Amino acid sequence: MKKYDVIVVGSGSGMTIVEEAASHGLTVAPVDKGPLGGTCLNLGCIPSKMLICVADRIMEALESRKLGVQLKIENVDFAFVMERMRKHIREEASHIRQAVTAAKEFDFYEGEGYFVGDYTLEVKGERIRGDKIFLASGTRPFIPPLKGLDSVSYLTSESVLQLKEKPKSVIIIGGGYVGVEYGHFFAAMGTKVTIVEMADRIVLPEEPEISALLQKRLSERMDVHTGVQVEEVKRGEGNAVTVIAKEVATGRTREITAESLLVAVGRSSNADTLKVEKTGVATDKKGFIIVNEYLETNRKNIYAIGDATGQQMFTHAANREAYIAAHNVLHGTRLKMDFVNVPHAVYSYPQVASIGLTEAAARKEHDVLVGVSAYTDMARGEAMMEEGCFAKAVVDKESQRILGFHIIGANAPELIQEVTNAIASGGHVAEISQGIHIHPALAELVPRTLSNLAEA
Repeated sequence: MKKYDVIVVGSGSGMTIVEEAASHGLTVAPVDKGPLGGTCLNLGCIPSKMLICVADRIMEALESRKLGVQLKIENVDFAFVMERMRKHIREEASHIRQAVTAAKEFDFYEGEGYFVGDYTLEVKGERIRGDKIFLASGTRPFIPPLKGLDSVSYLTSESVLQLKEKPKSVIIIGGGYVGVEYGHFFAAMGTKVTIVEMADRIVLPEEPEISALLQKRLSERMDVHTGVQVEEVKRGEGNAVTVIAKEVATGRTREITAESLLVAVGRSSNADTLKVEKTGVATDKKGFIIVNEYLETNRKNIYAIGDATGQQMFTHAANREAYIAAHNVLHGTRLKMDFVNVPHAVYSYPQVASIGLTEAAARKEHDVLVGVSAYTDMARGEAMMEEGCFAKAVVDKESQRILGFHIIGANAPELIQEVTNAIASGGHVAEISQGIHIHPALAELVPRTLSNLAEA
């Protein structure tokens, strides 16, 4: 059995740790069954945003009529859109494969690894042992135990990327981030979309006002049903799929039929296939690996990062966690991961971006001030006719520290960055308000929102 200073399971953000450990002269063994590059490159962020970029252009063209410009979408080449995305992913994955397999600094084990004992994994019949082990094992789509689901064809956030023909209609089970993003994409492509969500609103982690506005806007292009629980899935006529759902409040049932079904109800941990219990690593009730703020598991010298922990499942969070975990181990420091102040974006239409606490969460431990500003309060927002869109700030009353900031509207993922940077350097209102902001620009939304702080 070969022994290594460091074993890293996962080739997404985990490769940061591989490279850092190798640069320190340690013996390193990355383990991954593929595809190389992790979820973000192959199955998540990159391919989905390449598709959504096209949907955004379509919506901008259609909405230009409010500015007095009449544009017409004559054709959308769905096959081209999908193959362009797949070609890019193939090329990127190929480059990573060439680099990883040719590397002399570490031994790459390609295959599904799993623990067979303390600090010991098996990959394709070969056992390896590590002094320090980093688990970046990721997740897979969660498939709910719905009656009849195994008797119909359905898509997940991964298999949807292999579509070659546009479905005429699709039912999306789940109104979370994945559900609303793909709802936006398919509706822009010309597919009839129906979103079914069990909670009383979509994108549940967001501020209620943001969820409400997003649902209103999406409902202009598709059917959105909230407070509805799917009870059964069955075959319809031909290749159609019928979903039988019950209204949570009334108990009434309804049937919805479409050509395709997309299941988007969350992610499952890969800790089970990794068999982490064989090395004594603890998991929570959902199967995610439990870590502390230093990314340490309950077992000495075993760490976990990224989606494997079930916390802030975004690539940029995983990248930061990889940096912190590697730095703590290799440099003997004690950096903490801030799981609260991780920004995120929802590439729906309109876009959403948030960081920190919601108002409800902040009120549990703070006296707060709340500020709200509409896009149309600014010259640039008025020129764009971004009606209804807004930003909301939640600030600690005594310290004037920003606890949360939430945006729905054009360029929200870019606008949130100023707040993210301010929070990283202290997070006080003055760190933003004292800076000069270009006029007229959408960036004025941030200081304008903070200037409207009041007790609510």
